[in-house]
Amino acid sequence: MTLTPIELLKSLDSVTRPTIALSEGSDPRIIAGALTAHSEGVANVILVGNIDDITTELSAQNAAPGEGIEIHDPASSALIDEFTNAFYELRRHKGVDEAKARIAVSNPITYAAMLVRLGYATGTVGGAIATTSDIVRAAIQVIGKAPDAAMVSSFFLMYPPTDDGRAMLYSDCGLVIDPSSEELVAIAAASAKSCEALLRQTAKIAMLSFSTKGSARHPAVSKVEAATNLLHEQFPNLSVDGELQFDSAFVPSVGQRKAPSSDVAGNANVMIFPNLDAGNIGYKITQRLGGYSAIGPIMQGLSKPANDLSRGCVAEDVTQMIAVTALQALGNSSE
Repeated sequence: MTLTPIELLKSLDSVTRPTIALSEGSDPRIIAGALTAHSEGVANVILVGNIDDITTELSAQNAAPGEGIEIHDPASSALIDEFTNAFYELRRHKGVDEAKARIAVSNPITYAAMLVRLGYATGTVGGAIATTSDIVRAAIQVIGKAPDAAMVSSFFLMYPPTDDGRAMLYSDCGLVIDPSSEELVAIAAASAKSCEALLRQTAKIAMLSFSTKGSARHPAVSKVEAATNLLHEQFPNLSVDGELQFDSAFVPSVGQRKAPSSDVAGNANVMIFPNLDAGNIGYKITQRLGGYSAIGPIMQGLSKPANDLSRGCVAEDVTQMIAVTALQALGNSSE
């Protein structure tokens, strides 16, 4: 049985509770999810936004700010000068002056990212209202790519409807539209680390295609073949195989028949999709027809955690994403 992020965090002994900044702090779903995360011991939270709006919504949910639940209003924050100066130094090469920097950090999304960059929070979550592009842009511009990461990508954690099912990681289903072979390598390598950190499983990576082991010939298949070969060369310790169709990767009997010499076929827990069309469609089919729970998109490759919510999220999704972000933060601190 694979533990969800909340269950996994609660199972860890003597862990310092991370602090997660929520850039849409007055949204009822954000507040409900944050309150649950705090009460479950998952994380401390900073609610970013208009202080009156946040206080009113907290009161409506029979809560108030206190230990482990802070409110930061960019309009009155004592940190705004520090954030302005830091953002100016960070972005002045792009033509940002101090006036534009102050305007930028007054935006709750950028403010929350600055909290993470400067160490006031260990991760940030947004996207219940804002678009994915806004969340990702702030994360990349302010928090930045990890020094050892080739690129920033995303994944979904997929949890089965029954305890005996297989939890999986799907990537990239939310960010990189048409990755090259080299980008597929970077996505797969990052996803292996994410699998081990968040599922606590050794990654078995399937490089997915509409072909298995040469059953079809096409440039799209060649791209996946090339990525698989590069992965073997650059990361010889990873358990990876391709190109594989989904049934060859997931169903043991099919994997044995179509790729009998593979230790990944039929047993994969990391599914690397060849493009965003396949990834986005694949995770939604798994969720809607297969009954899996999908948590994501979760970003990987950043120097510190920042994650995006679906605008159709509910409070439980917020709590789970806070837990994911907290686990990523704990992973970063242990490296």
